[in-house]
Amino acid sequence: MQSDPVVTNLQFYRVIFENERVRVLEYLDRPGDETTPHRHPDSVMFTLTAFQRRLSTGGHSIDVDLPEGEARWLPAQEHSGANIGGTATHTIFVELKEPAPNLLASSSAEPLGPLPI
Repeated sequence: MQSDPVVTNLQFYRVIFENERVRVLEYLDRPGDETTPHRHPDSVMFTLTAFQRRLSTGGHSIDVDLPEGEARWLPAQEHSGANIGGTATHTIFVELKEPAPNLLASSSAEPLGPLPI
């Protein structure tokens, strides 16, 4: 199964920069838009607009309400998402290509959604 968001959700994601260490994605959607399941590696997400989303994976969902201009850590995860607010979602993801240190990789349960830095 293909889980690269640029492939599975081409209408929302585009690559704006890539080298051997990082890939930078731009994400843009409108209220009511939904993504299909996809995977993100460890990433930093920067919100260009305030938005509300529902992220879902494995029968579990979480609603997030993020302000404009905030950086968040996004641990590696697979999810689908829905814009449940009244505004467009516009974000930048800086995806890390390097593997997580063994200390972090041993964590058994990664949280769903973005975390404050």
